Amino acid sequence: MTELDPAAGTDAAGPHAPLPVVVVGDANVDLVLRGDVVPRFGQAEQLADSGDLVLGGSASIAASGVARLGVPTSLVARVGADTFGTFTLDALRGSGVDVGSVEVADDEPTGLSVILSTPGDRAILTVPGTIPTLTGERVTQVLDARDTPGLLHVASYFLQPGLARDLPGVLARARAQGWTTSLDTNWDPGEEWAGLDAVLPHLDLLLPNRNELRAIAGALGEPADPHDGIDDVALATRLARRGPRVVVKDGADGGWSVGADGVVVRAPGVAVDVVDTTGAGDSFDAGYLAALAYGVPDERTRVRWATVAGSLSTLGSGGTGRQATRVDLERELAR
Repeated sequence: MTELDPAAGTDAAGPHAPLPVVVVGDANVDLVLRGDVVPRFGQAEQLADSGDLVLGGSASIAASGVARLGVPTSLVARVGADTFGTFTLDALRGSGVDVGSVEVADDEPTGLSVILSTPGDRAILTVPGTIPTLTGERVTQVLDARDTPGLLHVASYFLQPGLARDLPGVLARARAQGWTTSLDTNWDPGEEWAGLDAVLPHLDLLLPNRNELRAIAGALGEPADPHDGIDDVALATRLARRGPRVVVKDGADGGWSVGADGVVVRAPGVAVDVVDTTGAGDSFDAGYLAALAYGVPDERTRVRWATVAGSLSTLGSGGTGRQATRVDLERELAR
């Protein structure tokens, strides 16, 4: 398991070639609409400014982001044997992701999300398709076939109930094999946030945004109302005492992380002219994971990789249109 020590050295680059990253979760397409996107019923026709069909799925966007940063990256997911499935696989290959562990289902459709995007917010409508059909057994099969452990990242926990049920055992087995484990739950459409109490002890990293942090903490019985005198850092510290270091996406303010000791490490975001926030959190994850894969020893630098990668991704349409390369990242880090 990679040592996550925020007090370690300050070099911006690690000492070795990057460890492999395996990302597990959703693979689908996103149809991103921008402009006048708040629906008005009554058969009213609206004219949007633009529409783009792009790679979707939190896991797929994160995998694409890690691969663009020069890290050997593979995805474990399922798509359908349809036009959207072909599009998804081609887009992943175009980002440098190994799709050899993506299963293609003959009789199931690929998932689809329609994203109604404004500069400051977005709404998402998702047709799950193959997304919920990935199992923990399949993930374990892929990991057992690997010779070298690295980083195992799981995304979209609540869209994959079968995987969620199996995840504590999958993560425990992976850690015993030497994998560093991380999870981005994303939002729970049912807003129940169930099952995470069994998962957290087997995680090295939990990567929520502020709203997800509060929802997870509340579901686990931690008071999440600021009127109770509990701030977000205190909530994250309580979650960290259950197992993982908690790395929090904080929008335009960048991000921060905290361990069980309560010591907070912060890094700012990058001021950009936002085109689309879709997938920015997944690119944040990708930046942090890439820093770990490269062996970056300093926690503030790892969080800075995350905030830069997340910020730069908002310059293009969809989650992967303007994801950072290693050159982009290093240029911004040098400012």
